[in-house]
Amino acid sequence: MSFIKLYLAPGKENSLKRLHPWVFSGAIRKADGDPEEGEIVEVYSSKREFLGMGHYGLGSIAVRIFSFEQVEPDYSFWKSKVQQAYDYRNRLGLIDNPETDVYRLIYAEGDGVPGLIVDMYKDTAVVQTHSLGMYNVREFVTKALQEIYGSKLRAVYDKSAESLPQKSVPGAVNGYLFGKSEGGVVVTENGNKFFIDWESGQKTGFFIDQRENRDLLARYSKGKSVLNTFCYTGGFSVYALNVGAELVHSVDVSKKAIELTIKNGDLSNAPDRHEAFAVDTFDFLKGKEDLYDVIVLDPPAFAKSQKVRHNAVMGYKRLNAEAMKKIKPGGILFTFSCSQVVDKYLFNNTVMAAAIEAGRNIKVMHHLSQPADHPISIFHPEGEYLKGLVLFVE
Repeated sequence: MSFIKLYLAPGKENSLKRLHPWVFSGAIRKADGDPEEGEIVEVYSSKREFLGMGHYGLGSIAVRIFSFEQVEPDYSFWKSKVQQAYDYRNRLGLIDNPETDVYRLIYAEGDGVPGLIVDMYKDTAVVQTHSLGMYNVREFVTKALQEIYGSKLRAVYDKSAESLPQKSVPGAVNGYLFGKSEGGVVVTENGNKFFIDWESGQKTGFFIDQRENRDLLARYSKGKSVLNTFCYTGGFSVYALNVGAELVHSVDVSKKAIELTIKNGDLSNAPDRHEAFAVDTFDFLKGKEDLYDVIVLDPPAFAKSQKVRHNAVMGYKRLNAEAMKKIKPGGILFTFSCSQVVDKYLFNNTVMAAAIEAGRNIKVMHHLSQPADHPISIFHPEGEYLKGLVLFVE
C-alpha cells in the first residue's frame, strides 16, 4: 500500500526525531499529492529521510503520528496498539480488579494512538475519537476489544459526535458499535459505587482522571464538613461520605449533574449527610465563611486555546481567592485545573496570587496530576493536562 508523502522544511524534522508525535502545518514544505482529512500519510525530512506515519488533519496540527516506523496499518497493527494498552493497564492492576472496574484503557498520545480515547465501565467500552483518521479505524478498535476481552465485554459505545473536528463527519451520531447496554451501569472505584450514564453524560460519562485524587481526599474527610464544587456526578462527595464526613455539600450549575450527584450520594453509606445544590459556585460561596473544613475546586477547563488563557487565569485566581477566604482556619483546599494551555507552573503562580489576595498563610501539602492510566509520554509533555494542589489554609 502506498501513501502520500509529505516533506518538511529544513530543520523541522528535529521534534519528530525526538519522537514528538505532532507535525504542524507550517513545518510542511511540499507534498507529492493532495491528502484529504483523515488520510494516512508518510512524513519525510527535507533530505528525504523517513520520519513517521500518521493521520492527516486540516487544523494547525497537520499530522498526528501513530508510528515512527514504516508499518502496514491494517487490523493486526491496530490490534497490537490496543493489546499494548491492555497489557499496561494489567500491569497497573486495573484489569479484573473487583475494587475498581472503571479505568481509561487508551489515552491518545500517551498510548501512541493520537486522537483515540477508550474508557472502560465494567463490561462496556466507550470509544471517543478526536480525529477523522481515528474515527475511520474505530471498527478495527472495536474488533480488537472484542478479541482481547472476549466474553467479559458486553458492549462498545461510540461517543465521537461531540469530539470530532467540526464538519469532518457531517451527521455523525453516537451509538453502539457492538452489543448494547442501555440505562448505564453501576461501577466500582476503590470500593465506591457510582452510576455511569455514558450516553447522556459529559465526556465519556465520568471523570476517571480524578480517581487517585478522590482517594487522597478521603484521608482528610472523616468527621469533617466538605464542600465539593463543580461536582458533576459527585465523585469527591461520595468518597467523603463513605469515610464518615460529617456533612457534604455538592454544588454544580447543571441540574442534570446534580440529579446524578444525588443518585450517587444515595449509593453511599450515608446519603442523609449529603445535600446537593444546582447553583453557580460563586453565588453559593457568598456568606459561607468558616463553614467548611475541606473544599474541592474542580472547574471545567477555563481555557481551551491560548487566546483566552489570560481570562482563564483571572478566573482561576478569583475562584481560589474566594475559597481561601471562606474555608475554616486549618482547612484543606483541593484545587485543580484541566486546561491544557495553563501549565502547572502558571497554575501554581495563579494560586499563589490568589493566596496573596486572600491574605491567608498557606502551605502546599501535595502536588497532584492524572493517574497512571492516563499516561504521559515523556516525548509529549502536552499530555499532562490535569494539575492540582492540596493546600493547608491556616
